[in-house]
Amino acid sequence: QVQLVESGGGLVQAGGSLRLSCAASGSIFSINAMGWYRQAPGKQRELVAVITSGDNTNFADSVKGRFTISRDIAKKTVYLQMNSLKPEDAAVYYCNMMGVVRTAGVRTAFDSWGQGTQVTVSS
Repeated sequence: QVQLVESGGGLVQAGGSLRLSCAASGSIFSINAMGWYRQAPGKQRELVAVITSGDNTNFADSVKGRFTISRDIAKKTVYLQMNSLKPEDAAVYYCNMMGVVRTAGVRTAFDSWGQGTQVTVSS
């Protein structure tokens, strides 16, 4: 079992910044990808940003140039720095990690989600 705990959401004015964090715990052997998704009311969950074990990154077009994603491998933590926030960025943001756990010598793939953190942007 891999648990992800997110933090850093909140209320911010348009143009402001927030930094989200997501820390993983459990018998993790390796993490192949860490990402952030978001879901606004009445909309489908969408990819915001992802970073792979090779440090490749990918961003939604709507956040390019404003958001950055980074990770601390030792801390098993991924960050999402959100700058120049817009009202349309408001959503519940979810952390996702995919990788391998090792328990009693057995390696198993995992794909885990955090509980979500609310980001509200006032205009």
